[in-house]
Amino acid sequence: MNAFNLPPKSVVYVMDAYCGWCWGFSERLGEFEAANRHRVPFTAISGGLFVGERAKPIAAYPHIPEANAHIARLTGAVFGDAYNGLLKDGHLVMDSVDAGAGLAVLRAHAPTRAVHWAHELQAACYDRGLSLSDPATIAGIAAANGLDEAAVLRDLKSGAGQAQAQADFTLARQLGVRSYPTLLFVDGDSVHPLRATGTSLSMLNDKLDALLV
Repeated sequence: MNAFNLPPKSVVYVMDAYCGWCWGFSERLGEFEAANRHRVPFTAISGGLFVGERAKPIAAYPHIPEANAHIARLTGAVFGDAYNGLLKDGHLVMDSVDAGAGLAVLRAHAPTRAVHWAHELQAACYDRGLSLSDPATIAGIAAANGLDEAAVLRDLKSGAGQAQAQADFTLARQLGVRSYPTLLFVDGDSVHPLRATGTSLSMLNDKLDALLV
C-alpha cells in the first residue's frame, strides 16, 4: 500500500455516476480494463460532483440536454428514452452521495469489478432512467450481477456506503482530481494522469506500457 491506501501500482478511475462525460467514456474504459486487468489492478471511486448545495433536481441544470447532445456526438454514447423522459420531467434529484454509496457497497462486495459497477450505475440512470438514490436500483444491479441482494441492501441501509462515499471524495481530492472523468496510474506515491475522453484504446495502452516499464 501507499499514502493513498491503494495497491503499489494501480489504475484509478475517478468518476461520478451522474456525470454525462463519464457515461461517454464508459465504453472505452471497459475496453481498456479488459485489455490490461491481467497486468495491473483497476478500481473506480466517486469524486462527488453533486453534493451539498449542488444536489438538486436535474431541472436546476438547464445546460444538461445540450451537453448530452455534445457528448453523444463526440463519443457515440446513447442516452436512453427513459433517461430523456426523466430529463424532460426535471424532478430527478442528482445526489452524488447516494450514487457514491451505491458504488462503494457494490465495490465492497466485488472489489475487482469496480469499473463494471461504475458502468452499471451509469447504465441504470442513463439507459433505464432509474434514480441512484433508490435502494431498489442498487439492489437490482446486485441481483442481476450475482451478488447477495439482501446483503447489499443491508450495507446500503447501514450507512456504510455513505461513509465510504465520503472517503472516496476525500481520496479524489488527495489525488488532485478536480473534474470527471479522470483516469490515473498510481505508482507508489506518484500519480500519473492518463487521458480519458476522446483517447483511443491504442493510445491508452501505449501510455500504460510506458508507465509499467
